[in-house]
Amino acid sequence: MKLNEKQKQFIREHAADDLSRLLLSASKYSAQNVPFLIEQIAARRQIREKLPSWYENDELLFPARIAVEQCSSELTASYKQELVEASECLCDLTGGLGIDSYFFSRKVKKLTYIERFAAYCEVAKHNFEVLGADNIEVINADIAEYLLQLPPADVFYIDPARRGESNKRVFALPDCEPDLPKLLPSLLERAPKVIAKLSPMADIQFTLDLLPGTTEVHVISVKNECKELLFVVERENKKDSPQIVCVNFAGSGRKELFSYAWHDERGVNLYQADRVKHYLYEPNASILKAGAFRMTAFRFGLEKLHASSHLYTSDNLRDDFPGRRFVVDEVIPFSNKQCKALSKTIPQANITVRNFPLSVAELRMRTKIADGGEVYLFATTLADGVKVLVKCRK
Repeated sequence: MKLNEKQKQFIREHAADDLSRLLLSASKYSAQNVPFLIEQIAARRQIREKLPSWYENDELLFPARIAVEQCSSELTASYKQELVEASECLCDLTGGLGIDSYFFSRKVKKLTYIERFAAYCEVAKHNFEVLGADNIEVINADIAEYLLQLPPADVFYIDPARRGESNKRVFALPDCEPDLPKLLPSLLERAPKVIAKLSPMADIQFTLDLLPGTTEVHVISVKNECKELLFVVERENKKDSPQIVCVNFAGSGRKELFSYAWHDERGVNLYQADRVKHYLYEPNASILKAGAFRMTAFRFGLEKLHASSHLYTSDNLRDDFPGRRFVVDEVIPFSNKQCKALSKTIPQANITVRNFPLSVAELRMRTKIADGGEVYLFATTLADGVKVLVKCRK
């Protein structure tokens, strides 16, 4: 399996085409397998941002668009290398497109890629060869049936498929395939550590109950969008509470890191502000997903505007805060009368709603404030229950 020069040229020439129209005109290119090449073009469009080095390599193949949909980005795949050691042997039980396998292989001694679909295995072999990953063994097998034949490993990695019957998306771990909670005891008999990549929609507490022995949970975001959860489960778990690691790769290239023990969140006092102070803080998506609301205030010496608002304030700037930081210019009491006149003084703003009775769309409709600009407007509720609009700038 290999792309010839004519196929590569076709992909380059039609990279920006309307693919539906291109398929309808397939008869014009009788010498080419147009449906196959359209699949390659569509897959490349999907990976352009999250896998830039793979996008640039015109020797690589893609078995199906759905494989591209669930695969890790280069950023998140690179991050996973921090969870393994160079001396370890790792077995990827759900190989898929092979992104995680490839990036793990650049760190570990040996990697075994296991995938139930033969076509994926064929593509993976080709791609690993193109990329020079010569420490990867590819095995075509269904892990549920191959369990007793698994090769020796220090770490098992698993990314259960999040598509159910009729190709419907699923998020709850028991609905994914393979059934990780069911497999976990057998996996831990064969390796001391299991790393599971799960949907960012998964409930962390519910999943912790399903995966006893979890020592770490990594909540990974890219440009403030939560992308995946990583659960590290160990056979010898000596921790009384898993470590939660919140990571956000900001657009500026800044890596925001916030780590705490799961049970610490319930153990710290919550300090609520009696007023909005000079600076306002909004946690990044990973912290919000993890629910680290009390720990965030405690760690950075901040006060929360309201128990349910998830916005923080201080008179002294904490420039190391893992999220967005703003200077407060004005606190405007919310009322219908105030809404009608607001667009005269604030014609344009970026609006965020936190613990507020109106949505962003509803608030824009009432205020007639256009989107964008340098002004940031937070609609929220204070500790005393008063609804306000906090006018800020970055």
